[in-house]
Amino acid sequence: MIDPSQRAAALRDLLDHYSHHYYVVSAPLVSDAEYDALYNELRAIEAEHPALITPDSPTQRAGSDLIDNWAKVRHVAPILSLSNSYSADDLLAWEERNRKLLPTGVALDYTLEPKLDGLTIVLTYENGVLIQGATRGNGEIGDDVTPNLRTIRSIPLRIPARRDSQPAPARLVVRGELMYLRSDFAALNQRQIEQELPAFINARNAASGALKQKDSRITAARPLTAYVYQIVEAVGVMLDKQWDSLNFLRDMGFRIPPDAAHYPTLTHIIQQIPTWETRRETLDTEIDGVVIKINDLRVARELGVVGKDPRGAIAYKFPAREATTRLDNVIINVGRTGRIVPNAVLTPVFIGGVTVSSATLHNYDYVALLDIRVGDTVVVKRAGDVIPNVIGVITDLRTGAEVPIAPPTHCPFCATAIVRLDGAVDYLCPNVYCPERVYRQIEFFVSRTALDVESFGGQTVRQLIAGGLLRDEADIFALTSEQLLALDRFAERKAQKLLDAIADARTRPLQRVITALGIEGVGSTISVALADAFPDMAAMRAASIDDLNAVDGIGAVLATHIHAWFCDPYHSAVLDKLIAAGVNMHAEARLSASERLAGMTFVLTGALPTLSRDAASMLIESHGGKVIATVSKKTSYVVVGDSPGSKAERAAALKVPTLDEAGLLQLIDSPREQTPDLPAQLTLTDNP
Repeated sequence: MIDPSQRAAALRDLLDHYSHHYYVVSAPLVSDAEYDALYNELRAIEAEHPALITPDSPTQRAGSDLIDNWAKVRHVAPILSLSNSYSADDLLAWEERNRKLLPTGVALDYTLEPKLDGLTIVLTYENGVLIQGATRGNGEIGDDVTPNLRTIRSIPLRIPARRDSQPAPARLVVRGELMYLRSDFAALNQRQIEQELPAFINARNAASGALKQKDSRITAARPLTAYVYQIVEAVGVMLDKQWDSLNFLRDMGFRIPPDAAHYPTLTHIIQQIPTWETRRETLDTEIDGVVIKINDLRVARELGVVGKDPRGAIAYKFPAREATTRLDNVIINVGRTGRIVPNAVLTPVFIGGVTVSSATLHNYDYVALLDIRVGDTVVVKRAGDVIPNVIGVITDLRTGAEVPIAPPTHCPFCATAIVRLDGAVDYLCPNVYCPERVYRQIEFFVSRTALDVESFGGQTVRQLIAGGLLRDEADIFALTSEQLLALDRFAERKAQKLLDAIADARTRPLQRVITALGIEGVGSTISVALADAFPDMAAMRAASIDDLNAVDGIGAVLATHIHAWFCDPYHSAVLDKLIAAGVNMHAEARLSASERLAGMTFVLTGALPTLSRDAASMLIESHGGKVIATVSKKTSYVVVGDSPGSKAERAAALKVPTLDEAGLLQLIDSPREQTPDLPAQLTLTDNP
């Protein structure tokens, strides 16, 4: 048995050490999830053994980001943190605890706000003028960072910012969050890389570092954004509802948390949480959960505080997306284009609901920039269904035994000398017959997104390559029953099933064949555009760069790349073999169902519930619309499914309307002369 007093002492020491690095040094040693687990363990020990609680226990204070050499500000009221919940049961238990403290029959309604993952700030206005800005500090006292906060353009220097708004209160103290938007943080890191400076690992800590600069010009140069969500003190205005407070703050000229909403019951909020978890990846704001607040501020005040947490609000935390672990080794992957990708072998760690044991290191320039070494303690991020990636190194934990990572000189699969073209980021294996390159291309060629050859999995592809039966993707159409039956684990039924699936693949639509060719930059949307622009593969092969550039969604760079692919002798030979094998090379005549989407352009991103990408494209085009590859201000709609990519973020940034699958179908069913009355949940932009 572990002695509780010894464990509590060890946890206090460890948490203090981690807090100092997180809040003061701005160089976290562990992920938020790991810190929370240790913190919750200490709180559980203290709950069971109250005598072990000490005045300096992390559970007895709200943490601190104070820096010794900054002037201090005493807050007019405690700037408290929130208790965390992780399930619907936790939220229901929170409400039940509150109801026991309130008179019978008190109705509770709530606000739901995104839990912004930034740095807490406190702003003070007198007669509408910003006179002071401070950090949260320890909740009672913060650092005075007024000159730096004045440089943040989303913080109004005078309120109200709108001339048609009511006058500002005589005194107003508000709480908010300072952060980098995802797009701004990516641009900042790109500038760092271009200047040969280290990239920032964590947006929150980068925001903290920017705010604590002694030279406010440095802060001014950083693209920080501030959101305000709470009135700490107001003189001359009385607001009894949190929802009214948010609207008042917006009218004063502050940014309020995007997509905050008011709901009549906690049940309504619980139903919204899965949607928030899905949308998390599409937002330009980094969030790590949502915050639920009792809307009636008088009731919230009556409920009071327990420890350091107000009873009237609670945070619902999403599964962690980052964790720290050890990088044990590096293995090399070779893609179908020959690109060499280093991948980290990790000590397994639990992130976002799954155990992660490997992660991408992107390329060797990235490895060098972050100085990643075998044996390092690294920060690993997993966002949605995206492949986990190493985003930083905790250099303070180095022992000296770590080994630098160098790019290979020869391909590990075919021993061909590795090349790197002038100005290129990636190292390449130039051997088109490299068994790993062949494997990757055939694996893609038969995949669901390409020709969708049933029963043709990766293991079968490797077996056929090893048996000398496949040297390129066209060879699959030359396979015979005798060849397959001579291989291990191939009985007559299995062999015939595979041959039948290969025969079916010969008749796939031309756009699927184009996708399957694996031309870099040509996905399903561009493939449809090419199949619409050219009657057959012969016309496409004969097209000039200008002809290709004239196709919707294809620019000059991609047109040049496609033209070069068709001119390449190896690719041309493979294409000739596919034609000889009887693979369909002719475009289909498209039927027109209606003109309801005439003049509209659509971009597809993410996986739709029932429609495949091809089916959605054909549906849109059959009703007169066009599907294009990139989002611009002229795009009519972006159709968003599960796990969308950067196109959804760009749509939000450009304020392009977005639809889910149901919204698309409703748009098609609406009369052409009407604007459909779409339910609110189907329109996913409108971010302030």
